[in-house]
Amino acid sequence: MKRETLFLKASLVLIGLPVLALCLFLVPALAKVAVKLVPTFPSVKYFVYVVFEASALPFYFALYQAFRLLVYIDRNDAFSEASVKALKVIKHCAVAISGLHLLSLPLFYLYAEKDDAPGVIFVGLIVPFASLVIAVFAAVLQKLLQQAIEIKQEHELTI
Repeated sequence: MKRETLFLKASLVLIGLPVLALCLFLVPALAKVAVKLVPTFPSVKYFVYVVFEASALPFYFALYQAFRLLVYIDRNDAFSEASVKALKVIKHCAVAISGLHLLSLPLFYLYAEKDDAPGVIFVGLIVPFASLVIAVFAAVLQKLLQQAIEIKQEHELTI
């Protein structure tokens, strides 16, 4: 394991820990708030669990793909189809996270109506927009890496 990527690998682990803590401690609290917001529909707590816990799955899968990308870099295999595939998976995971969190926006709207705090809706938009930014960035990197691989292959053929 190279020292250059050791810090990045440790960072990936440290990024995953707060999300795990949020899933364990914050999601149940959010489910209780959702039940108070919509008392006529007590099953809304399951909706909250499904949306937030299900969005953790693509998040951790994207972290795993980022870890694999760092392993490719360690092996001097960064310019490969496997790296392009990892970026593609990260892009799809980010879009999935954004889509799942967009499903929870009506709950943020209900909370904003109850507390008369319209800024809460913008708080609910942070995760979907951040995920979309990551998806766009991964797509750009994917295209650049694909073009770099094509240029590398052309260069190898001309020698």
